[in-house]
Amino acid sequence: MSSSKGSRARHDKSLQEELLAWFDRHRRAMPWRAAKGKTPDPYHVWLSEIMLQQTTVAAVGPYFIKFVSKWPTVKKLAATDLDDVLAAWAGLGYYARARNLHKCAQAVVRDFGGKFPSAVEDLIALPGIGPYTAAAVSSIAFNRPAVAVDGNVERVVSRFFAIEEPLPSSKEKIRAHASKLAADNPRPSDFTQAFMELGATVCSPKKPKCVSCPWQKSCAAHQSGIAEELPRRSKSAQKPVRYGRVFWIQNKSQEFLIEKRAGKGLYEGLYQLPTTDWTENAKAPEGHHHDARLRFKRLGADVRHSFTHFDLILEIWTAEAQKGFRPRKGKFVSAGDLENYALPSLMHKVVRMCLGRKTA
Repeated sequence: MSSSKGSRARHDKSLQEELLAWFDRHRRAMPWRAAKGKTPDPYHVWLSEIMLQQTTVAAVGPYFIKFVSKWPTVKKLAATDLDDVLAAWAGLGYYARARNLHKCAQAVVRDFGGKFPSAVEDLIALPGIGPYTAAAVSSIAFNRPAVAVDGNVERVVSRFFAIEEPLPSSKEKIRAHASKLAADNPRPSDFTQAFMELGATVCSPKKPKCVSCPWQKSCAAHQSGIAEELPRRSKSAQKPVRYGRVFWIQNKSQEFLIEKRAGKGLYEGLYQLPTTDWTENAKAPEGHHHDARLRFKRLGADVRHSFTHFDLILEIWTAEAQKGFRPRKGKFVSAGDLENYALPSLMHKVVRMCLGRKTA
């Protein structure tokens, strides 16, 4: 080994020791995180990583507790109905995660006897598990040397090395640097968690707490005074807007009509209020597929909702179902019944708006 390589290796080892020492002092207690010195439960690690995708730790906590209370093992989760999983997931968003969660649990039971595999290549072959999640589960749950690069790690690495190339084009460079920082460390599970924790609690997107960072003295962005400016991001194109109508059909018992969404794609298998297609035409599509005798009138406010790839504006149209009305599909439910159905947050937003106003 050349002297420069030896110096670099000693530097990396020192950084690892500094980060692990910091983590030992400051690790947060989380429902899914094993206590210090305890072996992590792979089921808990996997479940939390799926839930945490595009969702905050604070939001995930109650859902995680609910899931492990209802389904304490991956075998029990695999054996339950998808509708029950979707209902328990309601409010977390990105419902493809819930469908893949159920498929993955069944695959683990079918192909691995109910025990998660430890190798990244086996994990990544399971439904809903991509490179990041496979690396996180392998490293955290099984203490294997896999580098999990999430948004927190990207931010830490971008700043530590002062990478000014914007995301997402800098992802490969960030991954390469992260791999070097993590290489040959003695505690892969703790190091992976510490790396993420540093980004989540200290190296935050705005106003990073550099004074509390164990890597402050070695951080290139801090030395240059540009930590808060990194990572840079390419300008994203403006999201398109889609338009549609949603129908609030209420009966004399103050119940309203919901139906299960058929077909593939967004909200597949979830319950919703009847709605038209969503189009990019500024004039919302007309019509509904129920009963021509229903007399609809437009509610005074529209509902607006933002998805990852588009924004949505829905006109709300209300009608009262007369005695003898029989919907072609769906069922009437009360507001108190909704916890039993997987209703996405968009539809909960419509329900709140309609219940808060005179609707018919």
